[in-house]
Amino acid sequence: GNREHSGADVICNDGSTIYAPFTGRLIGRANPYGNGNEIDNGVLLQGSGYCVKIFYVAPDRYSGPISKGQALGTLLNLQDVYPGIISHVHIQMCDKSDPTPYLL
Repeated sequence: GNREHSGADVICNDGSTIYAPFTGRLIGRANPYGNGNEIDNGVLLQGSGYCVKIFYVAPDRYSGPISKGQALGTLLNLQDVYPGIISHVHIQMCDKSDPTPYLL
């Protein structure tokens, strides 16, 4: 649409295990929509000099330390809410800066 996209989408299948893209500390829940729908879930991850929101994930937990590559949770079923969408995890810096350099 015409709205600004403030993150990076990483394609994966619904139900896939999602792994932490950074080492840091989980600091709480992040809701992309705030409407309580089936995919309105995610987590905040904070590290040395960054804060990131990871959306469309049912995290294993919302707090505590996590290492890069450690299982974070499971991708929610985007197809149930948006039939035909390309399923993905959305990674967004808290300040809405470009997360791409951190993902390479």
